[in-house]
Amino acid sequence: MTEIIASSTTNTSTFAQRTTDAVNDPELRKNFRAAMDFLIEKRQSVFDSDDELQRLRRLGNRIRSRALSKLPQLLQQLETNLTNNGIKVHWAETPEQANAIIYQIIEQKNASKVVKGKSMVSEEVEMNDYLIERNIECVESDMGEYIIQLDNEKPSHIIMPAIHKTAEDVAHLFKKHIPGTEYNEDVDFLIQTGRKVLRKIFYEADIGVSGVNFAVAETGTLCLVENEGNGRMSTTVPDVHIAITGIEKVVELLSDVPPLYSLLTRSATGQEVTTYFNMISSPRKEGEHDGPREVHLVLLDNGRSQAYADTQLRDTLNCIRCGACINHCPVYTRVGGHAYGTVYPGPIGKILSPHLLGMEETKDLPGASSLCGACGEVCPVKIPIPDILLRLRQESVHPDRSGQSEYKPTLKGQGAKYSSKEHSLWRTWAMVYSSPRMYAFISFLATRFGRLMPRRLTPWGKARTLPQPARKSLHQMVKERQA
Repeated sequence: MTEIIASSTTNTSTFAQRTTDAVNDPELRKNFRAAMDFLIEKRQSVFDSDDELQRLRRLGNRIRSRALSKLPQLLQQLETNLTNNGIKVHWAETPEQANAIIYQIIEQKNASKVVKGKSMVSEEVEMNDYLIERNIECVESDMGEYIIQLDNEKPSHIIMPAIHKTAEDVAHLFKKHIPGTEYNEDVDFLIQTGRKVLRKIFYEADIGVSGVNFAVAETGTLCLVENEGNGRMSTTVPDVHIAITGIEKVVELLSDVPPLYSLLTRSATGQEVTTYFNMISSPRKEGEHDGPREVHLVLLDNGRSQAYADTQLRDTLNCIRCGACINHCPVYTRVGGHAYGTVYPGPIGKILSPHLLGMEETKDLPGASSLCGACGEVCPVKIPIPDILLRLRQESVHPDRSGQSEYKPTLKGQGAKYSSKEHSLWRTWAMVYSSPRMYAFISFLATRFGRLMPRRLTPWGKARTLPQPARKSLHQMVKERQA
């Protein structure tokens, strides 16, 4: 049996340090470049025409926007229909509450082993670590997640968590952690080795945990999209199934699912459809021979209500977690997912993580973008990611007015990048450029003494040669020509 330990959740390095390390790793850059190019090509190949793609994108945007516009009512309808179907619904405002709910269910069942299908929300609340610290064995059944769990890591991509690993890396991991396994770089051998371990865990587990791709309010149905079958095993073999998802995953109608499903699979992995599409509407009924005897759903807020309250930032919640924006992002391609230091990397992480963690912990993320617009162009539900990034940059430098009673910040930790020094510099700059005499005086000084300026005056100058002021200003040259 493999040894499963809690992953390290403490990250003391800064965003700048992590990105510097990533950029200086040629092997990592090469691997990510090849992987992203492959995914981009796959996505392009599955849409018959740009007209079809744009039509689907408009439809997906309307479906998600309609659901969000009715979110409170749809969540109530979802709870009612799920309860009528025999599924128990739990509400959690914070990760701590979500983990406590899941642990309470496990305790009530006297369970000791949990098998988990792929779930980014469970990563968000760090459920595995919470349970392992309480002596509950929790094993990932998605192959990529299982690999990085063995290596005590977090996912580096929301769809392909082990995309940064090579066959050599996995061969070393399996030899080290799976007893009796010899070093072998053959991919088929590695997959079969992992499957052999996981099959036993499926039957030994007391509890199965999964995420949710779409929760249908109309019918009280939980939809799961996957390729490996581990999600189906995790949700049907153990007697108890616990699903966990964010409150934004609700859709109004069952007929809303097929267009979103088509967009999700084609945008994520370049597939027309995935291997498995699971629809769960109730526990095992009398006379049925398989399925869980008990089903629970944990609906998590964790900052989503904060995003929902702002009409522009609300668009962040339209995300269907396809990862297309990540695959097309030039920044992500060069630094990988771990450099972001958050569960959700890439463009979607830059606009979602500030709501989940607060601006103090994510203040550098909105600025980690070239604003090339690729993320917004490929998003299957038309989230205006560049516009939201600009908005978050503004929010991050707003002056701290928390002491003012009438002040209601948009984001937790708003103003985390505010600098009184920088604020004073910009005020001085505005004064200089609004006064012709002051501007002329500064120009005179710059043309005479500008070459004495330090070459690395700003962080921008660390990787660039700073421009040097000309010996004569434009005004001087025009006056000399007219003389």
